[in-house]
Amino acid sequence: MTTLLLLMSLSAAPAAPLHEVKLDPAGGRVVMDYLGYDAGKDRVWAPGGNTGMVFVVDAATGLVHAVRGFAARERNGHLLGPSSVTFGPVAAYVGNRADGSVCAVDRATLERGPCLTLPESPDGLAYVEATREVWATTPRSSSLTLISTANGELRLAGRIELPGAPEGYAVDGDGHFYTNLEDEDRTLAVDVRARRVLRSWAAQCGADGPRGLSLVPGRPLLVVACTDAVQTFAIDKDAPTRLDRLETGAGVDNIDVGPGPEVLAAAGKAERLVRASILPDGKLRETARVPSSKGARVVVVTAKGVGYAADSAQGRLLVLAPP
Repeated sequence: MTTLLLLMSLSAAPAAPLHEVKLDPAGGRVVMDYLGYDAGKDRVWAPGGNTGMVFVVDAATGLVHAVRGFAARERNGHLLGPSSVTFGPVAAYVGNRADGSVCAVDRATLERGPCLTLPESPDGLAYVEATREVWATTPRSSSLTLISTANGELRLAGRIELPGAPEGYAVDGDGHFYTNLEDEDRTLAVDVRARRVLRSWAAQCGADGPRGLSLVPGRPLLVVACTDAVQTFAIDKDAPTRLDRLETGAGVDNIDVGPGPEVLAAAGKAERLVRASILPDGKLRETARVPSSKGARVVVVTAKGVGYAADSAQGRLLVLAPP
Protein backbone atom coordinates (compact mmCIF):
# COMPACT_ATOMS: atom_id res chain seq x y z
CA MET A 1 0.00 0.00 0.00
CA THR A 2 2.92 2.39 0.54
CA THR A 3 5.89 3.49 -1.52
CA LEU A 4 8.88 5.07 0.19
CA LEU A 5 10.01 8.41 -1.17
CA LEU A 6 13.08 9.93 0.51
CA LEU A 7 13.00 13.67 0.01
CA MET A 8 15.61 16.33 0.65
CA SER A 9 15.10 19.20 3.06
CA LEU A 10 14.52 22.71 1.74
CA SER A 11 16.27 24.32 4.69
CA ALA A 12 18.77 23.70 7.44
CA ALA A 13 15.95 22.43 9.65
CA PRO A 14 16.00 18.63 9.99
CA ALA A 15 13.65 16.77 7.65
CA ALA A 16 12.01 13.40 8.09
CA PRO A 17 11.37 10.76 5.43
CA LEU A 18 8.15 11.15 3.52
CA HIS A 19 6.21 8.27 2.04
CA GLU A 20 2.80 7.89 0.43
CA VAL A 21 -0.45 5.99 0.81
CA LYS A 22 -2.25 5.54 -2.49
CA LEU A 23 -6.02 5.87 -2.13
CA ASP A 24 -6.89 4.91 -5.71
CA PRO A 25 -4.84 1.90 -6.88
CA ALA A 26 -5.27 3.10 -10.46
CA GLY A 27 -3.55 6.36 -9.55
CA GLY A 28 -6.53 8.56 -10.37
CA ARG A 29 -7.34 11.94 -8.90
CA VAL A 30 -9.06 11.97 -5.50
CA VAL A 31 -10.38 15.42 -4.57
CA MET A 32 -9.85 16.02 -0.84
CA ASP A 33 -10.68 19.03 1.29
CA TYR A 34 -10.86 18.15 4.99
CA LEU A 35 -9.02 15.20 6.52
CA GLY A 36 -9.94 13.70 9.91
CA TYR A 37 -8.13 11.60 12.52
CA ASP A 38 -10.01 9.11 14.68
CA ALA A 39 -7.73 8.82 17.71
CA GLY A 40 -9.74 5.98 19.28
CA LYS A 41 -9.26 3.76 16.23
CA ASP A 42 -5.95 5.27 15.05
CA ARG A 43 -7.39 5.85 11.59
CA VAL A 44 -7.12 8.72 9.13
CA TRP A 45 -10.28 9.51 7.15
CA ALA A 46 -10.04 11.12 3.72
CA PRO A 47 -13.36 12.02 2.06
CA GLY A 48 -12.84 11.71 -1.70
CA GLY A 49 -15.28 14.16 -3.21
CA ASN A 50 -15.13 13.10 -6.86
CA THR A 51 -15.25 9.37 -6.07
CA GLY A 52 -18.38 9.15 -3.90
CA MET A 53 -16.23 7.34 -1.35
CA VAL A 54 -14.54 8.01 1.98
CA PHE A 55 -11.12 6.40 2.37
CA VAL A 56 -10.18 5.18 5.84
CA VAL A 57 -6.48 4.51 6.43
CA ASP A 58 -5.22 2.35 9.29
CA ALA A 59 -2.34 4.45 10.61
CA ALA A 60 -0.53 1.40 12.02
CA THR A 61 -0.59 -0.74 8.87
CA GLY A 62 -1.30 1.63 5.99
CA LEU A 63 -4.24 -0.50 4.86
CA VAL A 64 -6.96 1.49 3.09
CA HIS A 65 -10.69 0.79 3.43
CA ALA A 66 -13.27 2.48 1.21
CA VAL A 67 -16.71 3.44 2.52
CA ARG A 68 -18.93 3.63 -0.56
CA GLY A 69 -22.36 4.85 -1.53
CA PHE A 70 -22.09 8.63 -1.04
CA ALA A 71 -23.68 10.94 -3.55
CA ALA A 72 -21.49 12.61 -6.17
CA ARG A 73 -22.51 15.02 -8.92
CA GLU A 74 -21.03 17.45 -11.39
CA ARG A 75 -21.35 21.20 -10.97
CA ASN A 76 -19.56 23.77 -13.13
CA GLY A 77 -17.23 21.10 -14.44
CA HIS A 78 -16.34 19.76 -11.00
CA LEU A 79 -17.43 16.49 -9.40
CA LEU A 80 -18.69 17.12 -5.86
CA GLY A 81 -19.15 14.58 -3.11
CA PRO A 82 -18.06 13.81 0.47
CA SER A 83 -15.66 16.49 1.69
CA SER A 84 -15.56 16.67 5.52
CA VAL A 85 -15.63 14.40 8.56
CA THR A 86 -15.81 14.57 12.35
CA PHE A 87 -16.05 11.96 15.11
CA GLY A 88 -18.54 11.29 17.90
CA PRO A 89 -18.38 8.51 20.52
CA VAL A 90 -19.80 5.85 18.18
CA ALA A 91 -20.13 7.34 14.71
CA ALA A 92 -18.14 9.40 12.29
CA TYR A 93 -20.13 12.08 10.49
CA VAL A 94 -19.44 12.81 6.83
CA GLY A 95 -20.48 16.03 5.11
CA ASN A 96 -21.31 15.94 1.41
CA ARG A 97 -21.32 18.92 -0.95
CA ALA A 98 -23.09 16.97 -3.71
CA ASP A 99 -26.45 16.65 -1.93
CA GLY A 100 -26.01 18.81 1.20
CA SER A 101 -26.16 15.79 3.48
CA VAL A 102 -24.45 14.71 6.68
CA CYS A 103 -24.30 10.92 7.13
CA ALA A 104 -23.31 8.81 10.11
CA VAL A 105 -20.79 5.98 9.66
CA ASP A 106 -20.08 3.44 12.40
CA ARG A 107 -16.47 4.03 13.51
CA ALA A 108 -15.92 0.33 14.27
CA THR A 109 -17.65 -1.45 11.37
CA LEU A 110 -17.49 1.39 8.79
CA GLU A 111 -21.13 0.74 7.94
CA ARG A 112 -23.22 3.70 6.87
CA GLY A 113 -26.05 4.86 9.10
CA PRO A 114 -28.69 7.60 8.91
CA CYS A 115 -28.31 10.75 6.84
CA LEU A 116 -29.76 14.25 7.12
CA THR A 117 -30.06 16.78 4.30
CA LEU A 118 -29.22 20.32 5.39
CA PRO A 119 -30.74 23.53 3.99
CA GLU A 120 -27.38 24.13 2.26
CA SER A 121 -24.20 22.16 1.69
CA PRO A 122 -21.88 21.90 4.69
CA ASP A 123 -18.24 22.95 4.53
CA GLY A 124 -16.42 21.84 7.71
CA LEU A 125 -17.86 19.61 10.46
CA ALA A 126 -17.03 19.49 14.18
CA TYR A 127 -18.50 17.22 16.84
CA VAL A 128 -19.41 19.20 19.98
CA GLU A 129 -19.33 16.81 22.93
CA ALA A 130 -20.92 19.25 25.39
CA THR A 131 -24.19 19.29 23.43
CA ARG A 132 -23.92 15.99 21.51
CA GLU A 133 -24.22 17.93 18.27
CA VAL A 134 -22.39 18.18 14.98
CA TRP A 135 -21.74 21.79 14.02
CA ALA A 136 -21.40 22.51 10.30
CA THR A 137 -19.86 25.66 8.90
CA THR A 138 -22.17 26.94 6.17
CA PRO A 139 -20.31 29.89 4.63
CA ARG A 140 -22.72 30.67 1.80
CA SER A 141 -25.26 31.90 4.35
CA SER A 142 -22.66 33.18 6.88
CA SER A 143 -23.86 30.77 9.52
CA LEU A 144 -23.32 27.63 11.56
CA THR A 145 -25.84 24.80 11.16
CA LEU A 146 -26.38 22.61 14.24
CA ILE A 147 -27.28 18.91 14.06
CA SER A 148 -28.45 16.84 17.02
CA THR A 149 -27.06 13.28 17.25
CA ALA A 150 -29.11 12.23 20.31
CA ASN A 151 -30.41 8.63 20.33
CA GLY A 152 -28.43 7.81 17.21
CA GLU A 153 -30.65 10.03 15.06
CA LEU A 154 -29.76 13.12 13.05
CA ARG A 155 -32.02 16.16 13.11
CA LEU A 156 -31.65 19.90 12.69
CA ALA A 157 -31.07 21.55 16.08
CA GLY A 158 -30.56 25.20 15.24
CA ARG A 159 -28.63 27.83 13.38
CA ILE A 160 -26.26 30.60 14.45
CA GLU A 161 -25.96 33.66 12.24
CA LEU A 162 -22.45 35.06 11.87
CA PRO A 163 -21.14 38.42 10.61
CA GLY A 164 -19.14 36.73 7.85
CA ALA A 165 -18.31 33.44 6.12
CA PRO A 166 -16.96 30.80 8.56
CA GLU A 167 -13.81 28.91 7.58
CA GLY A 168 -12.22 26.22 9.77
CA TYR A 169 -13.19 25.06 13.24
CA ALA A 170 -11.87 23.98 16.63
CA VAL A 171 -13.72 22.89 19.79
CA ASP A 172 -12.39 22.83 23.36
CA GLY A 173 -13.59 20.86 26.39
CA ASP A 174 -15.05 23.95 28.07
CA GLY A 175 -17.86 24.55 25.62
CA HIS A 176 -16.22 26.91 23.15
CA PHE A 177 -16.31 26.62 19.37
CA TYR A 178 -13.78 28.60 17.34
CA THR A 179 -13.99 29.56 13.68
CA ASN A 180 -12.54 32.16 11.34
CA LEU A 181 -14.39 34.62 9.14
CA GLU A 182 -12.48 34.37 5.88
CA ASP A 183 -14.07 37.43 4.30
CA GLU A 184 -13.68 39.61 7.40
CA ASP A 185 -10.17 38.56 8.53
CA ARG A 186 -11.46 37.77 12.01
CA THR A 187 -11.58 34.86 14.47
CA LEU A 188 -14.60 34.08 16.65
CA ALA A 189 -15.22 32.22 19.90
CA VAL A 190 -18.78 30.88 20.26
CA ASP A 191 -20.45 29.61 23.46
CA VAL A 192 -21.85 26.21 22.44
CA ARG A 193 -24.56 26.19 25.15
CA ALA A 194 -25.72 29.80 24.84
CA ARG A 195 -25.23 29.60 21.07
CA ARG A 196 -23.86 33.09 20.74
CA VAL A 197 -20.58 34.73 19.79
CA LEU A 198 -18.53 35.52 22.89
CA ARG A 199 -15.49 37.15 21.35
CA SER A 200 -14.31 38.40 17.98
CA TRP A 201 -10.82 39.60 17.17
CA ALA A 202 -8.63 40.45 14.20
CA ALA A 203 -6.94 37.40 12.69
CA GLN A 204 -4.30 39.68 11.14
CA CYS A 205 -3.95 37.57 8.00
CA GLY A 206 -4.59 40.39 5.52
CA ALA A 207 -6.75 40.59 2.41
CA ASP A 208 -6.81 36.83 1.77
CA GLY A 209 -8.16 36.21 5.25
CA PRO A 210 -7.60 33.28 7.62
CA ARG A 211 -8.14 29.59 6.85
CA GLY A 212 -7.94 26.68 9.34
CA LEU A 213 -7.29 26.80 13.06
CA SER A 214 -6.36 24.38 15.81
CA LEU A 215 -6.22 24.45 19.61
CA VAL A 216 -3.13 23.49 21.60
CA PRO A 217 -4.25 20.76 24.05
CA GLY A 218 -4.06 21.77 27.70
CA ARG A 219 -3.00 25.33 26.97
CA PRO A 220 -4.96 28.53 26.27
CA LEU A 221 -3.44 28.82 22.80
CA LEU A 222 -5.06 28.87 19.38
CA VAL A 223 -3.11 28.43 16.15
CA VAL A 224 -4.61 30.24 13.16
CA ALA A 225 -3.58 29.60 9.56
CA CYS A 226 -3.22 32.37 7.03
CA THR A 227 -2.68 31.45 3.38
CA ASP A 228 1.08 31.90 3.82
CA ALA A 229 1.75 31.62 7.56
CA VAL A 230 0.70 30.19 10.91
CA GLN A 231 0.08 32.36 13.98
CA THR A 232 -0.39 31.69 17.69
CA PHE A 233 -2.91 33.56 19.85
CA ALA A 234 -3.27 33.62 23.64
CA ILE A 235 -7.02 33.14 24.26
CA ASP A 236 -7.18 33.22 28.07
CA LYS A 237 -8.16 36.91 28.17
CA ASP A 238 -11.09 38.93 26.84
CA ALA A 239 -8.85 40.37 24.14
CA PRO A 240 -6.82 37.52 22.55
CA THR A 241 -3.25 38.49 21.75
CA ARG A 242 -1.10 37.37 18.86
CA LEU A 243 2.11 35.86 20.19
CA ASP A 244 3.98 34.84 17.04
CA ARG A 245 3.84 34.38 13.27
CA LEU A 246 5.80 31.91 11.16
CA GLU A 247 5.98 32.27 7.38
CA THR A 248 5.32 28.98 5.59
CA GLY A 249 5.08 29.81 1.90
CA ALA A 250 1.85 30.22 -0.07
CA GLY A 251 -1.08 27.84 -0.30
CA VAL A 252 -1.94 26.92 3.30
CA ASP A 253 -5.49 25.82 4.12
CA ASN A 254 -6.16 23.53 7.11
CA ILE A 255 -3.53 22.93 9.79
CA ASP A 256 -3.25 20.61 12.77
CA VAL A 257 -1.47 20.47 16.11
CA GLY A 258 0.11 17.21 17.23
CA PRO A 259 2.11 16.01 20.22
CA GLY A 260 5.05 18.07 21.31
CA PRO A 261 3.12 20.28 20.74
CA GLU A 262 3.97 20.92 17.12
CA VAL A 263 1.93 22.49 14.34
CA LEU A 264 1.96 21.08 10.81
CA ALA A 265 1.04 23.12 7.74
CA ALA A 266 1.04 22.30 4.02
CA ALA A 267 1.86 25.15 1.66
CA GLY A 268 0.36 23.88 -1.59
CA LYS A 269 1.66 26.62 -3.86
CA ALA A 270 5.14 26.59 -2.34
CA GLU A 271 5.09 22.76 -2.47
CA ARG A 272 6.32 22.17 1.05
CA LEU A 273 5.30 20.86 4.45
CA VAL A 274 6.36 22.97 7.43
CA ARG A 275 6.50 21.72 11.00
CA ALA A 276 7.09 24.00 14.00
CA SER A 277 7.34 23.51 17.74
CA ILE A 278 5.03 25.59 19.92
CA LEU A 279 7.18 26.85 22.79
CA PRO A 280 5.89 27.47 26.35
CA ASP A 281 5.57 31.20 25.63
CA GLY A 282 3.56 30.57 22.46
CA LYS A 283 6.44 31.33 20.13
CA LEU A 284 6.95 29.16 17.03
CA ARG A 285 10.25 27.46 16.16
CA GLU A 286 10.48 25.76 12.77
CA THR A 287 11.74 22.18 13.07
CA ALA A 288 11.30 20.79 9.55
CA ARG A 289 10.63 21.97 6.01
CA VAL A 290 10.06 19.15 3.55
CA PRO A 291 9.23 19.19 -0.19
CA SER A 292 5.71 18.02 -1.01
CA SER A 293 3.40 18.12 -4.03
CA LYS A 294 1.82 21.12 -5.70
CA GLY A 295 -1.67 21.68 -4.31
CA ALA A 296 -1.19 19.66 -1.10
CA ARG A 297 -2.73 22.13 1.37
CA VAL A 298 -4.64 20.20 4.06
CA VAL A 299 -3.16 18.05 6.83
CA VAL A 300 -3.93 16.03 9.92
CA VAL A 301 -1.62 14.71 12.67
CA THR A 302 -2.01 11.43 14.58
CA ALA A 303 -1.54 10.82 18.29
CA LYS A 304 2.00 9.58 17.54
CA GLY A 305 2.90 12.73 15.64
CA VAL A 306 2.66 11.24 12.14
CA GLY A 307 1.52 13.88 9.65
CA TYR A 308 -0.75 13.27 6.65
CA ALA A 309 -1.18 15.72 3.77
CA ALA A 310 -3.76 15.39 1.00
CA ASP A 311 -2.36 15.24 -2.54
CA SER A 312 -5.56 15.30 -4.58
CA ALA A 313 -3.89 15.42 -8.01
CA GLN A 314 -2.14 12.09 -7.48
CA GLY A 315 -4.85 10.45 -5.36
CA ARG A 316 -2.64 9.90 -2.34
CA LEU A 317 -1.79 10.93 1.19
CA LEU A 318 1.76 12.11 1.84
CA VAL A 319 2.93 10.78 5.20
CA LEU A 320 5.52 12.62 7.30
CA ALA A 321 7.26 10.66 10.05
CA PRO A 322 7.05 12.04 13.61
CA PRO A 323 9.76 14.40 14.89
